[in-house]
Amino acid sequence: MNTARDVALGLLPLERGGHLLVARALSRLEPGARVAVRGSAPGLAVTLSAWARGRGHTIVASAPDGALILEKGTPDRRAGATRGGGSDGREEGAVVCSPPGSWGVSARGALVEAGGPAWDFPLAEKDTVWADDAPRLYAQAVAAQWDPATAIPWDTPFDLPDEIEDAVVQVMTYLIENETAALLVPARFLARIHPHFREIMQLLAVQTADEARHIEVFTRRALRRRKDLGLSTVGGQASLKTLVDEPDFALASFLTSVLGEGSFLELLWFLRDHAPDPVTSAVARLAAQDEARHVAFGLSHLARHLQTDPDLRPRLEAAVEGRHDALANTSGLNEEVFDALVLLAAGDLETGSISRGFEAVAGLVEAMGRGRRQRLVRLGWSAERAAELSSLHTRNFM
Repeated sequence: MNTARDVALGLLPLERGGHLLVARALSRLEPGARVAVRGSAPGLAVTLSAWARGRGHTIVASAPDGALILEKGTPDRRAGATRGGGSDGREEGAVVCSPPGSWGVSARGALVEAGGPAWDFPLAEKDTVWADDAPRLYAQAVAAQWDPATAIPWDTPFDLPDEIEDAVVQVMTYLIENETAALLVPARFLARIHPHFREIMQLLAVQTADEARHIEVFTRRALRRRKDLGLSTVGGQASLKTLVDEPDFALASFLTSVLGEGSFLELLWFLRDHAPDPVTSAVARLAAQDEARHVAFGLSHLARHLQTDPDLRPRLEAAVEGRHDALANTSGLNEEVFDALVLLAAGDLETGSISRGFEAVAGLVEAMGRGRRQRLVRLGWSAERAAELSSLHTRNFM
């Protein structure tokens, strides 16, 4: 039998260091080459068989003199490359386009031992999940994290009229439920993304942490001077449920990040500018800072995906139209939230102030639509089609 070399273990058991000699012999061979392992330690055949199987090698025969003939299997594969170059299939830089399930949760660039379990990550194509500026966005997200206990001037004294305080509570209640949905959407996809695309996985993890922090500060502001939150409506719940229920990553990212959170950015800036107290202004400003990154990731991810998948654009359009039809019989933004925004922009109940507040909210709605149209044009839609799609976006803002 043709073997490359012999490995003489003598009395040395495999589990007490003998495996080092076998591994060294195999490391110098090509896949399919064989070594003859000789040794007199008790149970050598059993331990060698188990050791070899776990590493993708096979005992193919026993020689007449008792030697065990071991054939080298497929070599371990590197899970992409730490930087440049790489190993498997079609790839761009250090990130391969279709990482196999057998790489599992191994670090990108690690040498993956053969024979491991196959993991099921449904989102395992670079063209489906990747954003070219994901590393930069992740680094930015980590650097921009803020502590609710110290970043917001909770102890700043202020005293608001009851109607203004109630308006703040109602808006905060609305923000809480919308941010809860914005947390659930990325959380739903987080565990489905192949860990090889670690920056995307990390970005979504930070995004969920951002939303959790927003929920905390909005709740804390709402209950600062009131014991109860405001109204949550059926229409608002129905609108948000369509986002959380969307099973497609690209469509969910489009509806939530590009259209929904993009519109929410305008709302948060509005609250920052019209806040009746420094705490409300701070929570709106800091939340907007985070939401801007979420929108940037959604745009970057979808811009790349649209370039590689010509069928995606009509699916995105159908998602907007389908969501509009599904919500056609709902009331949209609840009256309490609209009125609360008018009051915050007005500052008091004088008729002239109310008129100015109403105009300010109308301007907010226009700014939201203008922002949606600009983002859609940025993603390649014509100005006319962008206007059509923007007009179908939910009246609930998110």
